[in-house]
Amino acid sequence: MTTLDAPSLQDLEAARPRVYAHLRPAPLMRHPLLEEWLGCRVWIKHENHNPTGSFKIRGGLNLVAQLTDEERRRGVVSASTGNHGQSIAFACRVHGVRCHIFVPVHNNPDKNAAMRALGAEVVEYGRDFDEARERVEALAPREGWRYVHSANEPHLIAGVGTYALEIFDELPEPDYVFVPVGGGSGAAGCCLARTGRGASTKVIGVQAAGADAFARSWRGPVRVTADRVGTFAEGMATRSTYDLTFSILKAQLDEVVTLEEEELREGVRAALQFAHNLAEGAGAAPIAAARRWAPRLAGRTIVCVMSGGNIDTATLRAIIA
Repeated sequence: MTTLDAPSLQDLEAARPRVYAHLRPAPLMRHPLLEEWLGCRVWIKHENHNPTGSFKIRGGLNLVAQLTDEERRRGVVSASTGNHGQSIAFACRVHGVRCHIFVPVHNNPDKNAAMRALGAEVVEYGRDFDEARERVEALAPREGWRYVHSANEPHLIAGVGTYALEIFDELPEPDYVFVPVGGGSGAAGCCLARTGRGASTKVIGVQAAGADAFARSWRGPVRVTADRVGTFAEGMATRSTYDLTFSILKAQLDEVVTLEEEELREGVRAALQFAHNLAEGAGAAPIAAARRWAPRLAGRTIVCVMSGGNIDTATLRAIIA
């Protein structure tokens, strides 16, 4: 693969031993109360059960395992709101590589603490993810670090795509897979696995209305960049699209659902009440999107990707209250 070649089904399969050296396949489970609420057969892919509480760990493990000796010596840097950063920090700790993560000022404090606990040097910069990312992209050449983009990395997408292989291993042809879209790596992995396996499943991306640059770009004739984002779901809080994931999703994604903040909050509450699982905003978004689509899902079998559970306690208290 060159820098921006989409990974193949074979690349996803080849990532499995690098990923499974450090984690087990995540559960794919049904929850009867959730099925009653949504009115269809629902399987939840519990990526919130992974060691870092998110699907992103898979991409970091696959990518860092394949760094050259020179790249390992230089160390890596990335920008993140938390889950991607934890993934890179976890993989760097496993492989003995120095790690720098840039996060927005006022980022989720629990995610910052988790990245530091994994050995990363965490630097706060900028008002949102994209400003932190732009800072990293300016510094990395000067410092000599190996820059790990959160989306434009074929090895990342192949790694996170292993969860999609697990879905289709257990459930060869669900009617729909609902998956949140931030940078797009998880949704891209689902599309690549679905298409590679020859399934007729429709992959539905989910975004926050307050961070819908991807949705507007996907639907329209040109890619757009927003001036700001407004959502508590930091896993989806991106202002722009990224070349590799966007090219995959533009060609292969079936639909995008954009949700209001109260719908996302309702998803978090539903995950707790009906599945007894803690989901962050992005992780609960697929459930909320399925609720929005409930009339058309009757009698269907769907998968909702609970992409992560790293919600901070202050936000959770406000949502429950």
